[in-house]
Amino acid sequence: MQQERAKPDPATFLGRGKVEMLAAACAEARVDVVIFDNELSPAQMRNLEDALDRAVVDRTQLILDIFARRARTREGKLQVELAQLKYLMPRLVGSSEALSRLGGGIGTRGPGETKLETDRRRIRHRLSVLSKEIETVRQRRSQLRERRHKSAVPTVALVGYTNAGKTTMFNSLTGGDAVASNALFVTLDPLVRRVKLPDRRELLVSDTVGFIDRLPHSLIAAFRATLEEVAEADLLLHVIDASAPERDRHMAAVAAVLSEVGAQRVPSVEVFNKCDRLEEGERARLTALYPGALCVSALSGQGRDEVIAAMETRLGLDTATITLEFDPHDAADRALLAELYRVARVHQHVATDERIMIEADLPRRLAAKFHKEGAIVAP
Repeated sequence: MQQERAKPDPATFLGRGKVEMLAAACAEARVDVVIFDNELSPAQMRNLEDALDRAVVDRTQLILDIFARRARTREGKLQVELAQLKYLMPRLVGSSEALSRLGGGIGTRGPGETKLETDRRRIRHRLSVLSKEIETVRQRRSQLRERRHKSAVPTVALVGYTNAGKTTMFNSLTGGDAVASNALFVTLDPLVRRVKLPDRRELLVSDTVGFIDRLPHSLIAAFRATLEEVAEADLLLHVIDASAPERDRHMAAVAAVLSEVGAQRVPSVEVFNKCDRLEEGERARLTALYPGALCVSALSGQGRDEVIAAMETRLGLDTATITLEFDPHDAADRALLAELYRVARVHQHVATDERIMIEADLPRRLAAKFHKEGAIVAP
């Protein structure tokens, strides 16, 4: 049921006549739950439940319930619980003075602390505990990212609308076996795996939580520790369901969330997934509309090599060709040489008894490190 109004009714969201029509439709269809594709205020939810005589669920509560069912790890459960409590806090309703507690001591008059106040105090305490635990998670993730930056391994984050096929793409790229399903929000915690490029270099690919149009702010706040993985990545693979009827709206929703978490400046590659479901004409139109985008099928593996080549190219845009000299008898130089092979593309390797000369394409951000620890002979 839809209604066009200049603004929502502050008491019941829908107009009074529309609420009566909805109540009659619910009675006729014998429904148990009424779901609104909007966020309702606590007063609107109470008034609608009274008018409809049925349970009322708004958009945010439905998303939180799905998240709660999907949470498997301790971190995921913490983040979902934090979002649920923030949602629940303003929606607590008192249960009359019968549940109040009398104050102790001589001369006590009337009811003391009500059950509503007790519940709010417990929720505030739990919110404080959860916030501290999630801050610990955030710091640990920050330390892991710092360690990855020090090892100079570039990171690619998969982002996209929920159920666009990110986890299937993740498994295709990494050879992993992460749980993938044709359902919403299957992945809540970021997974990180190594991918070896054809030239033997390595990079890290992370799978992230799926986005959705009008993602509740409480969820963005609760999952900020997870979404920071996206903002700190070197490259984003924006996985798009090419067969989705509302594909453009999904892309706009992802762009809005990326902007909100500060990841809009991270370079990205658009990857249209599920292209095997498209007809040739639609596929050609998609390629013409988005030049430079990739058209793949993660499920069948079609286009996997093109995705790896695109990652390699975009991450190699900031490289410089340099020549380095190493001492084969020095343990530190041998370790540095091994790291060079891991992060650079080697063109020439000339070894003698006294020295090793390497010509390679090295990311510019790492040149200072090798200049400090090794001898750069010529740029």
